[in-house]
Amino acid sequence: MADFQNGTTTKTAFRNLTNPIEDATTFNAIVQAVVVSNPFGCVSYISGGVTHPGVEKTREAYTAKILYQDNEAKVVGYLTDRYSSLTDFTAGTAALLAAGSVTAAHGGIPARDFDKETYSATLKCHDPNGEIYLLHFNRNRIIISSYTDEAIRERIETWADTETALA
Repeated sequence: MADFQNGTTTKTAFRNLTNPIEDATTFNAIVQAVVVSNPFGCVSYISGGVTHPGVEKTREAYTAKILYQDNEAKVVGYLTDRYSSLTDFTAGTAALLAAGSVTAAHGGIPARDFDKETYSATLKCHDPNGEIYLLHFNRNRIIISSYTDEAIRERIETWADTETALA
């Protein structure tokens, strides 16, 4: 029986952010800037007969947290709702805050719990050297995964150093 042989060794690197990204709009702007401006010099490629851009968003999620407080500021209810785009997140959160029947059911006054909201996005990037790697963003961390060339990490680190929100 044949033995398994080691293949290419891929790496993962992460940066914990000093402060969480402030809000969903700021978060989305950072991610969209990477997709649109392609600061890492990624190149388009063909896979399965389909042409892919050098940087493409493969996943995103926005989770709203709403708490309901009584007149003494005691939390009497909590709501968590997840959306797959910033547009849906913005509309859905506004609708929940305005939903009188939901507010009445919780028996309190609704307020966004911004500190507990979460946002995430994953980008697939095709490096000029042929490697495909993933760049995952959330409010507190950036993760680079499935890369082998250390120059990829260095380019992303250099870029992140120029982004105030990613310190």
